[in-house]
Amino acid sequence: MDVVREDVVDTPHPPGRPIRGVRQVTATLTALVRSARHELLIFDDPAGCANQCVPEQFLDFAGACVRAAGERAWEEGRGSGGRRRRRLPAVSVRRIVPRHGLAGLPYPLPRQLPGRARQTDSIPFKMILVDRSVAAVPLDLQLHYHGLLLIRDPVVVQALVRTHEMWWETGEDLPTAALPAPGVLPSQLRPVLEALLAGLTDETAATRLGMSTRTYSRRVGDLLTALGTTSRFRAGAEAARRGWI
Repeated sequence: MDVVREDVVDTPHPPGRPIRGVRQVTATLTALVRSARHELLIFDDPAGCANQCVPEQFLDFAGACVRAAGERAWEEGRGSGGRRRRRLPAVSVRRIVPRHGLAGLPYPLPRQLPGRARQTDSIPFKMILVDRSVAAVPLDLQLHYHGLLLIRDPVVVQALVRTHEMWWETGEDLPTAALPAPGVLPSQLRPVLEALLAGLTDETAATRLGMSTRTYSRRVGDLLTALGTTSRFRAGAEAARRGWI
């Protein structure tokens, strides 16, 4: 019988780097999503944070990261003649959510984040995968808040891509949220529009309007849906075109 010598067996390398601590996790996810140039593949469970003692600020941050990537249209750079603006390629967002994860949500999912979303009976774990090259998977497979594994190993990443593709093929498109009547700005969205035009941060606007940042973020999503855009930058121009300001 052939014996494999230990000295000729490659020492296994870990498939990823663990990230722990809220600040480190937040910084890592921000940098990861901002690095996207082509595609975000996501397993998500919107209701999975319920009763998990996850701060609302972190929930708002996680949605804002993905929303920013999907809405991004311009990036400022510096050329020989000073500042210039160049268009970035659109980032395709495909998100898979479990049916039970939508139960009881106070808002329809398509209003909150850009891209396409499908629902399945379950998801294997939560995940954010960027450009098919790097993935962030929670250490407990459920909440990024508790720490994550940053995976760059190409074999493992490709396996995660195929897993997402299999779930996507068996999923069903989510129903499109009902839109407000054309040309009519719902009264509850008027203060939100004014806050956007004033350039207030979400935190400042939410405080002035007497609501949580999560509620304010939802209403911003409703406003963008009513305006037929996913960009806060274009929201003001579209509101002016409709005579709402």
